[in-house]
Amino acid sequence: MSATTKCLVPYITAREGEEADSFLSLRATFDAAGVARLGYWDETREDRDVRGVLWGRVSQSIGPDRLPTGEPKWRMVHPSRQRETMLKLKCQVCVQNARTPEGILFLEAKKDGVPMASTPVRSAQPPVCLRHARLAAKRCPYLAEHGHVALLAQSAPLYGVIGTPHAYTDNGLRVLSGDDVPVPYGDPALRWFLASQLVRTLRSFTVVDLDDLVPTDRNDQH
Repeated sequence: MSATTKCLVPYITAREGEEADSFLSLRATFDAAGVARLGYWDETREDRDVRGVLWGRVSQSIGPDRLPTGEPKWRMVHPSRQRETMLKLKCQVCVQNARTPEGILFLEAKKDGVPMASTPVRSAQPPVCLRHARLAAKRCPYLAEHGHVALLAQSAPLYGVIGTPHAYTDNGLRVLSGDDVPVPYGDPALRWFLASQLVRTLRSFTVVDLDDLVPTDRNDQH
């Protein structure tokens, strides 16, 4: 299968055979200042992001061409690949640079209506390049179900993460119930948080029509 064909499955989509690490790999540990926090028994530098937050480990099925392989799990996003594309502002489909002279294109669900340009938007959806914008709108089950709105952002600073809170008690480490509400960087709760999605704040954006930006491409038919 060629790299072009593989790109028809978004890069961030989880694949069959990719499994999350065991809860038993986690422990209570201490940072350089001696403050307790969540960690791994065999933690490496790559386990934490640029702000020091711990991320959930999920194995990756990567082929010789460095692209994911295996049957797609359409409703699941791989944490590491979501983090990579969101951090580096790469296209979530083809993992190429998503920046354009006009801004960075993001697709958001239309479920809550069209956002006002004066209201910042918190997004866990990595950007898309012009070539694969239509494909991303079709391949994301949530966007396909609720419809999409395209936002061309001039500014998209990091905000925080979505994930699972933990706590350390007399009975040991335990998982707490969580939600999909983003937790901002700097929040003390992140010391006991296992991140799964990186979130940016979209500012100075313009609501655009993909028909005005993206020419019809044969890839849209797949």
